[in-house]
Amino acid sequence: MHKFKNYSRNDKLFYIIIGFILTALFILVLYPCIFVLAASFSSGSAVQAGKVFLWPVDFSLEGYKAVFKTSSVWTGFRNSLFYTLAGTFINIFITIITAYSLARADLPGRNGIMLFFTFTMFFNGGMITTYILVKNLNMINTVWAMLIPGALGVYNMIIARTFIQSNIPLELLEAAKMDGCSDIKFLTGIVVPLSKAVIAVLVLFYGVGHWNAYFNPMIYLNTKELYPLTLFLREILMADQIDPSTIQDPELQAQLARMAGVIKYSLIVVSMVPILIIYPFIQKYFVKGVMIGSVKG
Repeated sequence: MHKFKNYSRNDKLFYIIIGFILTALFILVLYPCIFVLAASFSSGSAVQAGKVFLWPVDFSLEGYKAVFKTSSVWTGFRNSLFYTLAGTFINIFITIITAYSLARADLPGRNGIMLFFTFTMFFNGGMITTYILVKNLNMINTVWAMLIPGALGVYNMIIARTFIQSNIPLELLEAAKMDGCSDIKFLTGIVVPLSKAVIAVLVLFYGVGHWNAYFNPMIYLNTKELYPLTLFLREILMADQIDPSTIQDPELQAQLARMAGVIKYSLIVVSMVPILIIYPFIQKYFVKGVMIGSVKG
């Protein structure tokens, strides 16, 4: 505030206008989240009547009770959790070993390999050829279709490679080799522990991507037992209701018609909770990892 008083009149006007614009944008982004949260804790009749705006109306947990008594929700939650954990592990493993290899100046043909990876950021085979490839690999309607395609994000790999180049000097590798350290031991014992910041960022990027994925599952999966939570959420949002046969409680089946909107909003909140829980634990690494990996090239 003291610095603001020393600004010129034009600078003050500029910052005030920018402040109003950013505040307006923040409200536009925040309001849908507040509305979904308020509607999820409201009664079905209040949501149907359009009485919910900022605060829950006729506070109720009916929506959450229905969600957690719906078998498809638990199936989707379990599958999404598996895809996220297993997929993120595969992503991190492949990204780190690729980034470390390309960060080594003594890698033969490093520039050509890097050009090959960069080329795929601008050009790819398209959805049809990718589907044919996955089908020929016999991965259609299997968990591998959710884990293998897209296992390496080139942009994320570039961030990790730049981070390793910027923070792990070549002299450290030479000193480790003099002590008899192998490349694998150097990677696992030195590079990975020193790369916690960028790994945390990659975990966030890959994890959120897996958790929110719906297009690939929609294309590659045919069995509902393999569906992630996002596909069940998509079905509910498209149909604006839950299949009554998936609700085991007869009383809840009778209430389903008036609770359809509440169930929809409750499921949206439930699907967001895991990411909201994980984010605070890696937030402190986020800015550092992204800035180091993206600014220095």
